[in-house]
This record gives sequence, C-alpha cells and structure tokens, in this order.
Amino acid sequence: MAKTVVIHEYGGADVMQIEDRPVGDPGPGEIRIAHKACGLNFIDCYQRSGLYPLDLPLTLGMEAAGVIEAVGEGVTHLKVGDRAAYAAMPPGAYSEARVMPAAQVCPLPDGVSFEDGAAMMLKGMTAQYLFHRTTPLKAGDTVLFHAAAGGVGLIACQWARSEGITLIGTAGTDEKCQLALDHGATHCINYRTQDFAARVRELTDGAGVDVVMDAVGADTFEGSLDSLKPLGMMISFGNASGPVPPFSLSILGQKGSLKVTRPTLFTHIAEHDTCQEMARHLFSKVLAGDVKIRIDQRFELDNVVEAHKALEARKTTGCTILLP
Repeated sequence: MAKTVVIHEYGGADVMQIEDRPVGDPGPGEIRIAHKACGLNFIDCYQRSGLYPLDLPLTLGMEAAGVIEAVGEGVTHLKVGDRAAYAAMPPGAYSEARVMPAAQVCPLPDGVSFEDGAAMMLKGMTAQYLFHRTTPLKAGDTVLFHAAAGGVGLIACQWARSEGITLIGTAGTDEKCQLALDHGATHCINYRTQDFAARVRELTDGAGVDVVMDAVGADTFEGSLDSLKPLGMMISFGNASGPVPPFSLSILGQKGSLKVTRPTLFTHIAEHDTCQEMARHLFSKVLAGDVKIRIDQRFELDNVVEAHKALEARKTTGCTILLP
C-alpha cells in the first residue's frame, strides 16, 4: 500500500484526500518507482479544479524523483535500483510509490539530488522547449517572461543568461523582481506598480521584444501582445490568472502580424527519444552550473492542501516540493 493524494470531485484545495492504495507490479512498458520527492505545479491545481478535466476519481501530481523498484517487460533504459525522475502523464506523482509508463521516466544523474530532480523536471523541460523547440532564439534576442520569480521563471532567467538572451521579467513585488534579477534577468518589472507593456517599450527603445513567454494568461495577454515587435511570437503556456478569453485573429494583424502559440510540455515529450534528449539537455545545464534549482518551499505529503493554497495565493517563489 502507498499513501496517495486523490480527488473524488473538482474544487478547491480542500477536495484533496490522502488514501492508502495498492501499488501492484509493472506490466509491459511500465516501471514501479518509490518516490523520494514530488514536485508541485500549477497544472496540478488546474486538474484539481476541473479547468483541465480528467476522469474522476483522480490521483494528482505530474512530476517526482525516486528509485526504480521493478521493471516491466520491454523496458531497456531503466533497471531496478536506478535513480530516476519524470514529468509525465498520467497524473499520480503525489504518492509514496506508483506504477506508470516507463517511456517518459528518465535516468537521474548522480550529481542531481532527488529533491532537485522532483522540482525541476516539469519546469526545466518547459524552459527547454520554450527556448529550443518553439521558435528560433539566438544570443542577442530579447524575451519578456511573466512570473519570472516562479519555478519556471527562475530557471528561464538562468537559461537565458547562459545563452546570451536578454530576459525582461515581470513579478508582483519588488522582492520577487530582485530574485529574478539575481537569477539572470536583465530587467524585471513590478507589474503591480508599472504598466509592463509601456515599460517594455522603454527598455527596448520602442522596438518591443522578439518573444513573450506567458504562463499567467488572462491578466497579461493583451499587454503581452502590445510588448511584441512586428512578426513577434507570443507563447501562451499557462493560465495562472485564468484562461485567455476568446479574441479576434485580426488583432494579430493590427498589432504587427504577430504569431501566437499554445504549447504543452506533454506534446513535446510524447516521443520517448525526444523526452530523454530534452531531459539530458536539462541535466547538462544543471550539472554545468548554468541552472541552479531553487526550492523555497517543502511540505510533507500530508500537508498537500496547505501547499496548494500557498501556490494559488502566489505566496511561493522558486520551486515547491512534497516529501512522502
């Protein structure tokens, strides 16, 4: 039996329950993993609330790190006793142990701790696809990154710095802005006290940025479009403030023949080889010291309700992990 976080209905953080559930043995193409740490992400809140509906009852959690306990037939890239980490469907990472498909579970280098592995897989591979798989970016380009002091944001600040990309961040307090600057942002705008789109124009001498990376959603979408250069790319990859409302495509033409995309990590990692390659790229950044994983909140698995409430209230910085 393994302690597991389950919901039987959609709703606020209080709908989460902890149950003891049987784990079982892996079938073909599966592994059983004993978790040492589990990551917390906004997608978990979206699934819990029903914004991203999945079948109920639902076990929550999309990323974790631990030790492989058993390997099913056909699995060749992992063996019993290996250290491993993942960000993958289906949910179920908020648990002491689970059986899951092996394809997106990645060998974890010895130089990366279980806590860092659990904290960085979803956020770090998100940064990888934002900078390398969504639109061409090169040294000297400028990006606007919202929520730059969050888990993905602090990784993105460091990633941009390591590749010579100018990153203009936004955050909701001066303290969070300083955190982003300390992690590699070139500039950071307090969106509560400044019009971020106007400030972006000032910082870029009126030109605007090449790319916007926006996981905030409704609150920032229009200002993000107004921050782009002609032919610029808007990457909307999350909905922390709620989903972007419907808009007319003609607005993109009026604002400079802009491009908009709505990617998800799980599309990018769907193929085994691609997922493993992205993970190796992320690990190489961490092992080289280009990216350091900042874990600012640790909660026992029993305190998962408190953890979700802190994340949704934007009281967190960096990464948050759950400890089984």
